[in-house]
Amino acid sequence: MKMPPFNGLLYAEHASDIITKGAAHIRAARPFALITSLAIEGGAAREVGSLALVDQSGQMTGYLSNGCIDRDIQLHAVEALHSGQKKTIRYGDGSCYVDLKLPCGGALTVLIDPTPDTEAILAAAKAFTARQTVTLTFEGQEEAKLVSRAFTYAPQHRLVLSGRGAVFRSMAQIGQAMGFDLYLLSPETEDLEAIGHLSSQTPLHLTSPRAQPSLDMLDAHSAFLTLFHDHDWEPNLLRAALDTPAQFIGCLGSRRTHAIRKETLRQMGVSEASLFRLHGPLGLVPTLRDASSIAVSALAEIVGAFQRTDAGLKAGRITKTAIGF
Repeated sequence: MKMPPFNGLLYAEHASDIITKGAAHIRAARPFALITSLAIEGGAAREVGSLALVDQSGQMTGYLSNGCIDRDIQLHAVEALHSGQKKTIRYGDGSCYVDLKLPCGGALTVLIDPTPDTEAILAAAKAFTARQTVTLTFEGQEEAKLVSRAFTYAPQHRLVLSGRGAVFRSMAQIGQAMGFDLYLLSPETEDLEAIGHLSSQTPLHLTSPRAQPSLDMLDAHSAFLTLFHDHDWEPNLLRAALDTPAQFIGCLGSRRTHAIRKETLRQMGVSEASLFRLHGPLGLVPTLRDASSIAVSALAEIVGAFQRTDAGLKAGRITKTAIGF
């Protein structure tokens, strides 16, 4: 059997990307093997529970390492598709594959399932579309023992940007490249024409600072940012955002500007508890002046907030809103 071509690897990051691809294969009656990281000892490029899939052509969507073992996983997955048998493989310390090293040390156990539960995958894809969390259970054999693991996955993180100008454009471009589900709102038609194609939905053209916008796309897996230098556009947008369960709400500007912003919202009747949710000045690195650096600094702060929430979800400290499969 020939090794799959090197370019047969798509570096999809999020569980929803893998599940959505799997659901498409199921609807098209195309067989595939689902690969899951069941256990990690020591360092690893991906976290436990990470998913990937390999179709009959050998193309792999997702990844389990930083190139150390993914090619071998592709080969085993294609073999499993031919045999119809599940495989549980250990790489690294204690593995029978002594020629395949994990430079980061430790060990990784992966499950390769050539006949995954199609009903569970279709239901999971539907739940992700509905912005629900998903719990999936995986079972396989390891050293003649049944191995069963359950992992909880949040839907794709959503980034809703309101603003105009260079920072707005840079944030949209970098956020979309990072895999966020992107929504855009702006009073500037030129900005929307330039980057509107990055938005998951038709961008919203803001026509008046006094308008009461609908921000019903914001949920507990979302971040909302105001990226204006003319801050008159912010109050009604922020009040609407604070009425949602958005995980992160942040604003561009200085400390002085943020203090004025909060006082304006107080006068509009926004509570102190709501104002506590408001992050500003935005970003991990203060006093940046170029748009791309500001975008990276802000997105790093958002990633940190999402990571803390997702960790709580997986540990069971946050209530799951989805069905378990």
